Amino acid sequence: MRLNTAWIIKLAEKLENISVWSGRLISWLVLLMVFVTFSIVVLRYGFSTGWIAMQESVVYMYALVFLIGIPYTLKYDGHVRVDIFYSKMTPRNKAWVNLFGTVLLLLPVTLFIAWVSWDYVIASWEMREESGEAGGLPGVYLLKANILLMTLLLIIEGISQFLFNLAFLLSADKSVSNIQEAS
Repeated sequence: MRLNTAWIIKLAEKLENISVWSGRLISWLVLLMVFVTFSIVVLRYGFSTGWIAMQESVVYMYALVFLIGIPYTLKYDGHVRVDIFYSKMTPRNKAWVNLFGTVLLLLPVTLFIAWVSWDYVIASWEMREESGEAGGLPGVYLLKANILLMTLLLIIEGISQFLFNLAFLLSADKSVSNIQEAS
């Protein structure tokens, strides 16, 4: 018996919008990172000057783009996958692989990352960790907190992926087969 999966799809779309919104927002840092890097080069080679904080800001931005961009990349299927077998599978088999991959790999690994990072981030917050470089940026603890934010966003996207695949497998409606491509 097939079920009406409209509510599952609606919930999955709401969760997925968090990944889309955060990914689009953080992508603007790439443009800023290019501008700041260009400025560093001009200041160093054109004026023989520079600031450690400015150089560290590029590292901070890169880390944020990487961490916050992971769920966005997953949403758009840009992650690494061994396509030798997957690309030849039927949509139904792909949905099963994605469903089990989310439950058995993505979510446990993400929860493990959150668990092992927790004390590391908390210790950084407790000491209000700053850069070890003279003139470096304060707020290293804020940057480290993004490890936990990444895990939260990745769990949300993982649940969304799980729900989309579940809706496809439970649906009698053949138009749901392209649900992930359309979303």
